[in-house]
Amino acid sequence: MTAITNQPVLPAVEPPSWWERQTDLIMRRPFNEWTFTHINRLMPTVTVARGAVSRPLPFRPLPLDLTYYFDGADRTMDDLHRRTHTTAFVVLHRGRIVHEAYPGWFASARTRMQLWSVSKSITSLLVGIALADGAIGNLKDRVIDYLPDFRGTAYDGPTLADLLDMCSGVGDTEVWDINSPIRRFERAVLNGGDVTEIIKAAQRTCEPGDRFNYSTFDNQMLGWVLEAATGRPLASYCSDRLWGPIGAERDAYYGLTRSHPRTAVGSGTFNATARDLARVGQLMVDDGVVGDRRIVPADWVRRSRGSDLPQVAVGALGDAEPAHYGYANQWWTLGESAFHAFTGIGVHGQFLFVDPGAEVVIVKCSAWPTEEDHARDRETITAMRRIADHFA
Repeated sequence: MTAITNQPVLPAVEPPSWWERQTDLIMRRPFNEWTFTHINRLMPTVTVARGAVSRPLPFRPLPLDLTYYFDGADRTMDDLHRRTHTTAFVVLHRGRIVHEAYPGWFASARTRMQLWSVSKSITSLLVGIALADGAIGNLKDRVIDYLPDFRGTAYDGPTLADLLDMCSGVGDTEVWDINSPIRRFERAVLNGGDVTEIIKAAQRTCEPGDRFNYSTFDNQMLGWVLEAATGRPLASYCSDRLWGPIGAERDAYYGLTRSHPRTAVGSGTFNATARDLARVGQLMVDDGVVGDRRIVPADWVRRSRGSDLPQVAVGALGDAEPAHYGYANQWWTLGESAFHAFTGIGVHGQFLFVDPGAEVVIVKCSAWPTEEDHARDRETITAMRRIADHFA
């Protein structure tokens, strides 16, 4: 294993104070239904501006009188929303809204939803665009080619390709224990603290490319690489190259770190309406094209549908991840049985499900009681596959 020198080590951390643990409270039910629709009331933000012209989504609602079989019983869509705390639910088929519901107390078609790690899939699209632009040279480029301040840390060595597939070799299983690295990162973002130093202190646990390890830090690094490569803030680049071109109805926004210099948390604070997120999914169904304009390279879209790397194949991600997932390009893949379906996922039950074979996009925003819930995840994927099969 490569030795890492001059790597900062954070001092031992005292248990968080009551003030710092407020963030835990606002992420729990029932408070999180409000939290996830009002992040701009809780932290600084930066606008991702829509374009001058919104591209309409045809609206042709159909009754979704389907059942899906889960845990020994046939269940309805109303069961899904109740059992998995759905706040927003939009289904597109062939670019048309065929079903839309907002069971959440504060949700509507105009509400910007906190998408958590679905944000990572947005970052991936921006990397693909920057690669096509020539701002990023090659996926074999090393992280430190763009971020030299990270020389001597665990990120001195991994390539951009390693980060895109969560195979950087940095860190271990991402858990939400009170003093885990991801919790410390979250508290630094919300309460003030140096997020850069927290990432610089992360330890290398294996050689880059050896194994999958889900890491918010990997994606945050990709966002910083984008800013360094393009010379532009993440929100501005996203607005000009993605959000405007897809014809979004409303401005989106990123949350910013509370401490200065403020930086967009590209790994987990993108907020947008469910309809606009569905437009992103439709972009992926249409191989990166909107109308007659190419937004994302076709090979980048296809790279997101699956990978030949054995360590990110469906069922090979390790005991910490559900067996029905693989990973590719900052998306969770679902394999051949779902017509090459793939999905962006955020904690507390956020999904951007894309099934190109069925020409179906499903957005599900939720307010789960905990960050992760494998049973609710399995139920959600079961229901989404049932919907896609119906339209296919």
